[in-house]
Amino acid sequence: MLPPDIALVQLINRTATAYVQNAPAYITYRETTHVSASTGRSEEINRFVQVRQADNFALMQDLPQGATRTGQAFPIIPYFDPLAGFSYSWFANLRRIDITIKRAEPGLWPMPAMNSHANVIVPYISFWAPSYTTDSTEQRLHFRVTPTPALQHGDLYPYDLVVDPQSGLPSHIELRFAGDPTSITLDYQTIEGHWIITHATYSAPQHFGPMNFVVTSDTTYEQIAFPSAAPDPRLAGTPAPAVSP
Repeated sequence: MLPPDIALVQLINRTATAYVQNAPAYITYRETTHVSASTGRSEEINRFVQVRQADNFALMQDLPQGATRTGQAFPIIPYFDPLAGFSYSWFANLRRIDITIKRAEPGLWPMPAMNSHANVIVPYISFWAPSYTTDSTEQRLHFRVTPTPALQHGDLYPYDLVVDPQSGLPSHIELRFAGDPTSITLDYQTIEGHWIITHATYSAPQHFGPMNFVVTSDTTYEQIAFPSAAPDPRLAGTPAPAVSP
């Protein structure tokens, strides 16, 4: 197999290219979110979501026949390349989840120029130390990435990546934060040519007064479709209407 540094950069670039080239205009889906706290309490938040992918503006109906809200797709838009980088804010309790995410535009990592005097040329990633797990094969690459001292506290890194043999794109990504117990796990499938999240888990510590506990949000995306035209007139055109709570 290729050295893991080369294979990881190739994966990031391959994913960025597919993400940009195959971006859908609109996405509709039904999501089922189970929110639980380490205190033992839990809650269900289920919605039907229609989203304009370009600016992540969505219409979201609480199921079975609840109110319709507008804003960013809940809980996160399923068309999302975390390897490209992103920023976000997060609040969660058993009654609500607020995740505001800003997706970065994917770019290609440069590969070092070939050198006739070198046997192997590899990219140098100063802040990540990638390796293969013991179950990794040529057909199904499985990376384990650990942070180096160059990574600052709270910086994000892709701890665990599994590559789908058919698409060559990640089928599983676990994101961690240096020195922080927060984690994000994303499972992907390629549906109608689009690399899309089908399951997402977010776990983070929360503090309320003297209480310290962990809130976990577990979401399954189902009935995913990609309309070529706006599925609702409110999604046509720009700019997005004002957000409603």
